Amino acid sequence: MRRFDHKDLLGIGQLRVEDIELVLDTAGSLKEISERDIKKVPTLRGKSVVNFFYEPSTRTRTSFEMAAKRLSADTVSLSATGSSMVKGETLIDTARDLQAMNPDLIVIKHSSSGAPHLLSNRVEAGIINAGDGINEHPTQALLDLYTIREKKSKIKGLEVAIIGDISHSRVARSNIIGLIKMGAEVTVAGPPTMIPPAIEALGVKVTYDPAEAVKDKDVVMLLRIQLERQNRALFPGLREYASFFGMNSDVLSLAKPDVILMHPGPMNRGVEVTSEVADGPYSVILAQEANGVAVRMAILYLLIGGSGN
Repeated sequence: MRRFDHKDLLGIGQLRVEDIELVLDTAGSLKEISERDIKKVPTLRGKSVVNFFYEPSTRTRTSFEMAAKRLSADTVSLSATGSSMVKGETLIDTARDLQAMNPDLIVIKHSSSGAPHLLSNRVEAGIINAGDGINEHPTQALLDLYTIREKKSKIKGLEVAIIGDISHSRVARSNIIGLIKMGAEVTVAGPPTMIPPAIEALGVKVTYDPAEAVKDKDVVMLLRIQLERQNRALFPGLREYASFFGMNSDVLSLAKPDVILMHPGPMNRGVEVTSEVADGPYSVILAQEANGVAVRMAILYLLIGGSGN
């Protein structure tokens, strides 16, 4: 009988292959709840989840709130602008105040890498990393892995290209770790200024040519240019980026005939991807968003509802 023996979910690196498989399998069994007329079960009744989002968020925050409510957990949402942090209170003091209310889980998205790890050592509640700086975004990677397995029936042996701002993308880091753990082959591509030095140490191949990256791939994953995390100009302009690294139908045609196209959102149409491709037959972007709720339901359940089952 498989167990999920973790208090927190801080990163994909902490998970074993069997942990990832358990999350994906559990998400598969919970997904049908979202397809019912009454989209709610009492599984986490009496449990409480605090969503503490220090960074702006739409998809991740809404997905976590919906996941908790569909499992009947009580939820409280808190943003940095609506907390005492704007008055100078530290993150640790805010977390301790939240802990005094005895929540079961705190979901945190923070601009500083390592913030969830810091809280994990200071509070008794479980911590879920919903994105920390440029470090990791484990739940996004898990929903991406779920979507790939759903569409391709497997992950092991697939060839995946990740294209865009690799250096500043926590989604890229988590996906690279998760995909390689699950047996996929990963190639990253982007402007040289957006590729971290020595990234090959993670087990990926590197190219600066999107066409080369896409050729014969099973999965193509695009990333947003994260200007808010760049302290200097890393390319001439958005028009130049779109010309050299934007995904269009001509480049995508170099991939396998049954390729799937992914994007974690938010998506900049006309920059990293054309509308023709984003809305085309190979795109599974909307499926990713739908699967996000099921995967986060699974994580909530495994951490506070079913860790012993």
